[in-house]
Amino acid sequence: MTQFDNHPVLAGRGLVKRYREVNALDGVDMTVWAGEVVAIVGPSGSGKSSLLHVLSGVLPADGGEVFLGGKPITTLGEADRSLLRRSAFGFVFQAGLLVAELTAEENAALPLLLSGVPRGDALAAAGEWLARLGLDGLERRRPGELSGGQAQRVAIARAMVHRPRVVFADEPTGALDSRTGQEVVTSLLHATRQTGAALIVVTHDRAVASRAQRVVEMRDGRVSSAAAA
Repeated sequence: MTQFDNHPVLAGRGLVKRYREVNALDGVDMTVWAGEVVAIVGPSGSGKSSLLHVLSGVLPADGGEVFLGGKPITTLGEADRSLLRRSAFGFVFQAGLLVAELTAEENAALPLLLSGVPRGDALAAAGEWLARLGLDGLERRRPGELSGGQAQRVAIARAMVHRPRVVFADEPTGALDSRTGQEVVTSLLHATRQTGAALIVVTHDRAVASRAQRVVEMRDGRVSSAAAA
Protein backbone atom coordinates (compact mmCIF):
# COMPACT_ATOMS: atom_id res chain seq x y z
CA MET A 1 0.00 0.00 0.00
CA THR A 2 0.98 3.66 0.04
CA GLN A 3 0.86 6.61 2.36
CA PHE A 4 -2.49 7.53 0.79
CA ASP A 5 -4.42 4.33 1.53
CA ASN A 6 -6.17 5.50 4.68
CA HIS A 7 -9.71 5.45 3.34
CA PRO A 8 -11.75 3.93 0.50
CA VAL A 9 -12.05 6.32 -2.42
CA LEU A 10 -14.27 4.20 -4.68
CA ALA A 11 -16.58 1.27 -3.99
CA GLY A 12 -19.04 -0.85 -5.93
CA ARG A 13 -21.71 -2.88 -4.14
CA GLY A 14 -23.74 -5.59 -5.85
CA LEU A 15 -23.02 -4.22 -9.32
CA VAL A 16 -25.06 -5.68 -12.17
CA LYS A 17 -24.71 -4.85 -15.86
CA ARG A 18 -26.82 -6.63 -18.46
CA TYR A 19 -26.44 -6.86 -22.22
CA ARG A 20 -29.63 -8.42 -23.54
CA GLU A 21 -29.97 -11.66 -21.57
CA VAL A 22 -26.35 -11.83 -20.39
CA ASN A 23 -25.08 -10.43 -17.10
CA ALA A 24 -21.70 -8.87 -17.87
CA LEU A 25 -21.55 -8.05 -14.15
CA ASP A 26 -23.36 -10.34 -11.78
CA GLY A 27 -23.38 -8.79 -8.32
CA VAL A 28 -19.81 -7.49 -8.10
CA ASP A 29 -18.43 -5.95 -4.90
CA MET A 30 -15.18 -3.98 -5.07
CA THR A 31 -13.44 -1.41 -2.88
CA VAL A 32 -10.47 0.72 -3.96
CA TRP A 33 -8.43 2.66 -1.42
CA ALA A 34 -6.96 6.11 -1.94
CA GLY A 35 -3.57 5.78 -3.62
CA GLU A 36 -3.99 2.06 -4.33
CA VAL A 37 -3.03 0.41 -7.63
CA VAL A 38 -5.44 -2.36 -8.64
CA ALA A 39 -5.19 -4.57 -11.73
CA ILE A 40 -8.33 -6.25 -13.06
CA VAL A 41 -7.56 -9.38 -15.07
CA GLY A 42 -9.46 -12.26 -16.63
CA PRO A 43 -10.35 -13.81 -19.98
CA SER A 44 -12.18 -11.91 -22.72
CA GLY A 45 -15.84 -11.54 -21.83
CA SER A 46 -15.24 -11.93 -18.10
CA GLY A 47 -16.58 -8.46 -17.27
CA LYS A 48 -13.31 -6.55 -16.79
CA SER A 49 -14.11 -3.58 -19.01
CA SER A 50 -17.76 -3.56 -17.95
CA LEU A 51 -16.65 -3.20 -14.33
CA LEU A 52 -14.31 -0.34 -15.20
CA HIS A 53 -17.01 1.43 -17.23
CA VAL A 54 -19.63 1.09 -14.49
CA LEU A 55 -17.28 2.19 -11.70
CA SER A 56 -16.30 5.25 -13.74
CA GLY A 57 -19.83 6.22 -14.74
CA VAL A 58 -19.20 5.68 -18.45
CA LEU A 59 -22.05 3.15 -18.34
CA PRO A 60 -24.94 3.16 -15.87
CA ALA A 61 -25.33 0.09 -13.66
CA ASP A 62 -28.48 -2.01 -14.01
CA GLY A 63 -28.25 -2.87 -10.33
CA GLY A 64 -26.17 -2.07 -7.29
CA GLU A 65 -24.44 1.12 -6.18
CA VAL A 66 -21.19 2.95 -6.84
CA PHE A 67 -19.79 5.24 -4.14
CA LEU A 68 -17.12 7.91 -4.56
CA GLY A 69 -15.72 9.01 -1.22
CA GLY A 70 -18.70 7.36 0.45
CA LYS A 71 -21.28 9.26 -1.62
CA PRO A 72 -23.51 7.37 -4.09
CA ILE A 73 -23.01 8.33 -7.73
CA THR A 74 -25.02 5.59 -9.45
CA THR A 75 -28.21 7.63 -9.69
CA LEU A 76 -26.57 10.71 -11.18
CA GLY A 77 -27.87 11.82 -14.56
CA GLU A 78 -25.66 11.80 -17.65
CA ALA A 79 -24.74 15.48 -17.32
CA ASP A 80 -23.55 14.99 -13.74
CA ARG A 81 -21.70 11.78 -14.62
CA SER A 82 -19.98 13.65 -17.45
CA LEU A 83 -18.93 16.38 -15.03
CA LEU A 84 -17.62 13.73 -12.64
CA ARG A 85 -15.53 12.19 -15.42
CA ARG A 86 -13.96 15.58 -16.11
CA SER A 87 -13.22 16.38 -12.48
CA ALA A 88 -12.78 13.32 -10.24
CA PHE A 89 -11.77 10.68 -12.80
CA GLY A 90 -9.00 10.35 -15.39
CA PHE A 91 -8.87 7.89 -18.30
CA VAL A 92 -6.16 6.18 -20.35
CA PHE A 93 -7.36 3.91 -23.15
CA GLN A 94 -5.63 1.30 -25.29
CA ALA A 95 -5.33 3.51 -28.36
CA GLY A 96 -4.97 6.78 -26.46
CA LEU A 97 -7.99 8.30 -28.22
CA LEU A 98 -6.21 11.60 -28.76
CA VAL A 99 -7.87 14.20 -30.98
CA ALA A 100 -5.91 14.11 -34.24
CA GLU A 101 -6.41 17.81 -35.03
CA LEU A 102 -5.09 19.03 -31.67
CA THR A 103 -1.50 19.39 -30.50
CA ALA A 104 -0.10 17.34 -27.64
CA GLU A 105 -0.55 20.19 -25.18
CA GLU A 106 -4.12 20.87 -26.39
CA ASN A 107 -4.97 17.18 -26.01
CA ALA A 108 -3.50 17.12 -22.51
CA ALA A 109 -5.39 20.29 -21.57
CA LEU A 110 -8.80 19.04 -22.76
CA PRO A 111 -10.34 18.20 -19.34
CA LEU A 112 -9.48 21.68 -18.10
CA LEU A 113 -10.66 23.42 -21.27
CA LEU A 114 -13.96 21.53 -21.17
CA SER A 115 -14.38 22.59 -17.54
CA GLY A 116 -14.01 26.27 -18.42
CA VAL A 117 -10.43 26.85 -17.25
CA PRO A 118 -8.89 29.77 -19.18
CA ARG A 119 -6.93 28.51 -22.17
CA GLY A 120 -3.59 29.93 -21.03
CA ASP A 121 -3.88 28.34 -17.59
CA ALA A 122 -5.02 25.02 -19.06
CA LEU A 123 -2.13 24.88 -21.54
CA ALA A 124 0.36 25.81 -18.82
CA ALA A 125 -0.86 22.96 -16.59
CA ALA A 126 -0.76 20.57 -19.56
CA GLY A 127 2.78 21.66 -20.38
CA GLU A 128 3.91 20.91 -16.83
CA TRP A 129 2.54 17.37 -17.05
CA LEU A 130 4.06 16.79 -20.48
CA ALA A 131 7.43 17.86 -19.09
CA ARG A 132 7.06 15.50 -16.11
CA LEU A 133 6.42 12.68 -18.56
CA GLY A 134 9.51 13.37 -20.65
CA LEU A 135 7.75 15.13 -23.52
CA ASP A 136 9.51 18.49 -23.32
CA GLY A 137 9.72 20.02 -26.79
CA LEU A 138 6.86 17.94 -28.21
CA GLU A 139 4.03 20.18 -27.01
CA ARG A 140 3.12 21.42 -30.52
CA ARG A 141 3.22 18.05 -32.24
CA ARG A 142 -0.01 16.38 -33.29
CA PRO A 143 -0.75 12.71 -32.53
CA GLY A 144 0.33 11.60 -36.01
CA GLU A 145 3.79 13.02 -35.35
CA LEU A 146 4.26 11.04 -32.11
CA SER A 147 5.37 7.47 -31.48
CA GLY A 148 2.94 5.09 -29.80
CA GLY A 149 4.67 5.46 -26.46
CA GLN A 150 4.76 9.24 -26.71
CA ALA A 151 1.07 9.35 -27.58
CA GLN A 152 0.22 7.22 -24.53
CA ARG A 153 2.20 9.57 -22.30
CA VAL A 154 0.17 12.46 -23.72
CA ALA A 155 -2.92 10.45 -22.76
CA ILE A 156 -1.50 10.05 -19.24
CA ALA A 157 -0.93 13.82 -19.05
CA ARG A 158 -4.56 14.34 -20.12
CA ALA A 159 -5.71 11.90 -17.43
CA MET A 160 -3.69 13.65 -14.72
CA VAL A 161 -3.95 17.34 -15.62
CA HIS A 162 -7.01 17.98 -13.43
CA ARG A 163 -5.58 15.90 -10.54
CA PRO A 164 -8.29 13.22 -10.44
CA ARG A 165 -9.03 11.04 -7.44
CA VAL A 166 -9.13 7.86 -9.54
CA VAL A 167 -7.46 7.01 -12.86
CA PHE A 168 -8.94 4.24 -15.02
CA ALA A 169 -6.66 2.59 -17.58
CA ASP A 170 -8.23 0.14 -20.04
CA GLU A 171 -5.51 -2.02 -21.67
CA PRO A 172 -3.09 0.96 -21.74
CA THR A 173 -0.26 -1.15 -23.21
CA GLY A 174 -2.35 -3.26 -25.59
CA ALA A 175 -1.17 -1.46 -28.74
CA LEU A 176 2.51 -1.23 -27.70
CA ASP A 177 5.50 -3.54 -27.80
CA SER A 178 6.52 -5.00 -24.45
CA ARG A 179 9.39 -2.62 -23.76
CA THR A 180 7.42 0.51 -24.61
CA GLY A 181 4.48 -0.87 -22.68
CA GLN A 182 6.54 -1.23 -19.52
CA GLU A 183 7.86 2.32 -19.96
CA VAL A 184 4.29 3.61 -20.24
CA VAL A 185 3.25 1.67 -17.12
CA THR A 186 6.20 3.17 -15.24
CA SER A 187 5.08 6.65 -16.31
CA LEU A 188 1.50 5.93 -15.25
CA LEU A 189 2.52 4.57 -11.85
CA HIS A 190 4.84 7.51 -11.25
CA ALA A 191 2.17 10.05 -12.21
CA THR A 192 -0.51 8.61 -9.93
CA ARG A 193 1.95 8.17 -7.08
CA GLN A 194 2.87 11.87 -7.31
CA THR A 195 -0.72 12.96 -6.72
CA GLY A 196 -2.06 10.11 -4.57
CA ALA A 197 -4.67 9.11 -7.13
CA ALA A 198 -5.91 5.53 -7.10
CA LEU A 199 -5.21 3.60 -10.30
CA ILE A 200 -7.42 0.85 -11.71
CA VAL A 201 -5.90 -1.00 -14.68
CA VAL A 202 -7.71 -3.51 -16.87
CA THR A 203 -5.11 -5.68 -18.58
CA HIS A 204 -4.43 -9.01 -20.26
CA ASP A 205 -0.71 -8.52 -19.63
CA ARG A 206 0.49 -10.33 -16.52
CA ALA A 207 3.68 -8.25 -16.51
CA VAL A 208 1.53 -5.14 -16.14
CA ALA A 209 -0.67 -6.79 -13.50
CA SER A 210 2.38 -7.79 -11.46
CA ARG A 211 3.17 -4.12 -10.87
CA ALA A 212 -0.14 -3.50 -9.11
CA GLN A 213 -0.57 -3.75 -5.36
CA ARG A 214 -3.64 -5.95 -5.74
CA VAL A 215 -4.91 -8.16 -8.58
CA VAL A 216 -8.65 -8.77 -8.99
CA GLU A 217 -9.55 -11.67 -11.27
CA MET A 218 -12.89 -11.68 -13.09
CA ARG A 219 -14.75 -14.71 -14.45
CA ASP A 220 -18.27 -14.84 -15.83
CA GLY A 221 -19.15 -11.41 -14.49
CA ARG A 222 -17.96 -12.09 -10.95
CA VAL A 223 -14.82 -11.56 -8.92
CA SER A 224 -13.22 -15.00 -8.71
CA SER A 225 -10.21 -13.97 -6.63
CA ALA A 226 -8.43 -10.92 -5.25
CA ALA A 227 -4.91 -10.98 -3.90
CA ALA A 228 -1.80 -8.89 -3.44
CA ALA A 229 0.38 -8.93 -6.57
